[in-house]
This record gives sequence, structure tokens and C-alpha cells, in this order.
Amino acid sequence: MISRLARGLQTRCLLWGGLVCLVLQSSNAVHGQVGLPPFSNFETARERLIQDVLIPGGVNDTRVIDAIRATPRQEFIPFSLRADAYADSALPIGASQTISSPYIVSIMTQELDVQADHKVLEIGTGSGFQAAVLSPLVKEVYSIEIVPELGTQAKKVLDALGYRNVFTKIGDGFLGWEEHAPFDRIIVTCSPEDVPQPLVDQLVDGGLIVVPVGERYQQTLYLMRKVDGKLEREALRPTLFVPMTGTAEENRQVHVDPARPALLNGDFEQPPADNGYVPGWYYQRGLKWSSSEESPNGGHYVEFTNETAGRPAHLLQGIALDGRVVKRVRLSGSVKVDGVKVGLDRNELPVIGIRFFNDQRGLLGTHWIGPFRGTRDWKEESRVFRVPAAAREAIVSIGLLGGVGKVAFDGIQLEAVEP
Repeated sequence: MISRLARGLQTRCLLWGGLVCLVLQSSNAVHGQVGLPPFSNFETARERLIQDVLIPGGVNDTRVIDAIRATPRQEFIPFSLRADAYADSALPIGASQTISSPYIVSIMTQELDVQADHKVLEIGTGSGFQAAVLSPLVKEVYSIEIVPELGTQAKKVLDALGYRNVFTKIGDGFLGWEEHAPFDRIIVTCSPEDVPQPLVDQLVDGGLIVVPVGERYQQTLYLMRKVDGKLEREALRPTLFVPMTGTAEENRQVHVDPARPALLNGDFEQPPADNGYVPGWYYQRGLKWSSSEESPNGGHYVEFTNETAGRPAHLLQGIALDGRVVKRVRLSGSVKVDGVKVGLDRNELPVIGIRFFNDQRGLLGTHWIGPFRGTRDWKEESRVFRVPAAAREAIVSIGLLGGVGKVAFDGIQLEAVEP
């Protein structure tokens, strides 16, 4: 069994926000080194992650599951955070970057549909974890990292763990790796506004690319196939990755205003896309988009149901928020609960939560409305929170967050409050 501490950390990580969940340490923390772990039950924790989160979440490719099972994620994160290695959350690895959550790594790998004879290009080495997962599935992995200290550390860990078919370099991923092209598959673990043309040019015809594309806080994970030199796109799900830096960031056309925080589709009146995902929000789990004349805001709301304690059921949304300009924010929404009980940990209950992060994506503070339990009809909730002066972004979370029962949300809003 995963310890109560690890369970509590997992729940809080889900509340704090998926890929940019920076939980206990500053993102300036030194990357972990290969060595003896401070938490000795990694195998059990990893298997529980696979059985409770990955498989129920749609990871059904046995090759991918076996690759996750064989990859020691604890070796790719800061030593001080190894107790969180198999919580389904992103973690800081330094230089304002994160290691993606195991679920996202698994889903992206599965969608890439790699074969044993494939040559894969990865943009954004980061910690090296995604490359390590791909390694046993393909012939060769070529991975590029723009941050020198991250690329150097990732190579050190990959070499120490014996990943001989993974080749890394320091460089701007926007340009790809022309001398080793063409590639059968390309995976991008950071978000450009659009797919860089050099990557399209270096993909074989018929090849696939998995990439998050969009604005800084509103992105979509796409599966794209190159056909006659052009990309055919399939939208997979809303997501949130760190932005692609370098040339991609210099070419970015749409910029957000951190002085005007606001949530998109907080009233849930925009219907889900054809793929079933609610617009504006990401990391959707255990959700149903519902209609009712009794809905407090318009005719629609979202409802989460969970019968397995500790299983993820939530929505998240990231926003730009400048604490130098915005001193206080009002977070509000309507909530209805039906038979809600605590999950495996006393922290696993529904809330409307917000987390503040600095420009290094270090956690500054956490606040919430709730928790909610039991049974009651719709009730509007509202609280005003002080914004840390160092805040540059925030993540709002709703859902059961590990609790069991049924909870509904509507009219989720965030607005600046005049001092």
C-alpha cells in the first residue's frame, strides 16, 4: 500500500494542477541524482499508479504499461521530491521546467503508436523521463533540450541507468535535429503556438507527431499525421504544458494579460467537443456535462462521480495572474453534493481550489472553498483571497479530488477585487 503521506501528497498534487503542479519545493531545487531512494516502496507505488490511475484513465497499450512499469521515475526527479515519484502529478525539475505527470506521459506515448524499428525525435528532454519510457519501445530516441543544465543532467541520468539508444543534445527544438532526420515519430513535450515547420520537414511522410499547441494557458494536445507534406490534425484533449522557448516563444503572436484574471467557460455553457472534453478546462477525469432547468447559471453544469476512493475526478484551468498588479481575487461558484464521503485520506474531498505560482513556477500558496461532503442542494460559495506579490500564474481546480460520491459545479468565476 502507498503510505498515508504519499496518498495525501497525491491528492494535493491533483488539486494544485497537473503539469505545472509544483508541490513542495522551489523550482530552483537541484535535480535528483541516481542513488538510494528516501522512499523504499517505489514498486508498490508504481503498480498502484498503473492500476488506479493509468488503466482506468484509458492507457490500454500493454507495451506502454510495461514501459512505465520498467522506468524508475524516482531517478528523474529532485531527490527531495522522490516520495512523490508515483503521484500522478508534474513536479519541478529546475529552470522553470517540470517533469510531466505519469498519466500524460503514458497517453502521449500511447497516441504516438511507436514500433520497434522506429526512430523518434523528442523536443524537450527535460528530466529525461519521457525518453526513458520510449527507449524500450523503439530503435532510437533523439532528444533535444534548450536549457543546458537540464540537458546535461538528463544525459547523466540516462547514461547511468543504461539507456544506450537515447541520444541527447543541447539546442533549440524549434529547429529539430536535421542530421538524423527523417524521423518516424516526433513527440513535443512543451507547447508552441503552432508546429514549427522544421519538425514537419523532418517527419517521414505518413509519420505521426504528438504535440500540445495553442496559447499559453489554453492548449490542445494533437495527434498529427503527415500526408503529402502536410499535417492532418486530430484534437485529442485540452492540456497545459510549459511553453516552448527559444524561436517558438519569439514568434508567439498571442499574449495573455496577467492583470486581468478570468476563467473560460466557468458556467459550462459551451458544450463538450466531439472528443467529449469540456472547452477551457483540462485534465478532465470522471466528469459528465449535464443539463437542468435548476442549474444556477444557464442550463448546464458539470458533475463528477466516483465510487473508488482516491481515484482522480477533476477539472483544472491555468491563468496568468500578476500579483504586483492584482492584490486580491474573488473565487466563487455554486456546488451541489450527493452522498459525498472522504476518500483514502482526510484531504480527499471536493473543493474549489486555487494555487499561486511565481515566475519560476514555484508554489507560493494554496487556498480553497470547502471542503464539501454529505448531501445538499445547490449553494453559491464565494471567498476573497490575497494574491502573493510574487505570483505570476494560478491554477483553479474543481472536482471530487479523491473523494467518493457525486458533486456538481456551476458558475465558477475568478475576478480581481479592488484594494
